[in-house]
Amino acid sequence: MTKIDDTPPAWDERTQLTTFLDYARETARAKCDGVSAENARKALLPGSPLMTMSGVINHLRWVEYYWFQVVFLGEEDRAPMTDEDPDREMRIAVDFPLTQLLDEYADQSAHYRELVAGNNLDKRAEGTIRNGLHVDLRWILLHLTEETARHNGHLDILREMLDGTTGD
Repeated sequence: MTKIDDTPPAWDERTQLTTFLDYARETARAKCDGVSAENARKALLPGSPLMTMSGVINHLRWVEYYWFQVVFLGEEDRAPMTDEDPDREMRIAVDFPLTQLLDEYADQSAHYRELVAGNNLDKRAEGTIRNGLHVDLRWILLHLTEETARHNGHLDILREMLDGTTGD
């Protein structure tokens, strides 16, 4: 797997927060290096039939969309998930090549990198979280780092089960 560095180029809060989120994003992408289209669609965990490498990547993409577009910017939610099918983003991921999902995730990450660069970390979200609070951009960055890192653990397990590959 590709070696990725989590050492920030500067020690201010913004750089540290964005470096760790980028590190988690790049780690997710690296865990998919060399995975075949067929293997990307395999659900290997009996209790988690939607847990595929494609599904996790697509989930990460839509999680960032939700937190930046819907919560932070207050836009209408256009994600594929519905009340009837709350895991739809994971279900439909197998209909797309993993390379496409990874490219879309990378393009979206670049867009959100610019969004974050153009806003103060203390800026409050237009939308609210479940308890009605308007979190700030700092909280969203921390939350996305935690969420992405947690799902990297799922990608670790899937990749090792698929072909024995392990890494960071």
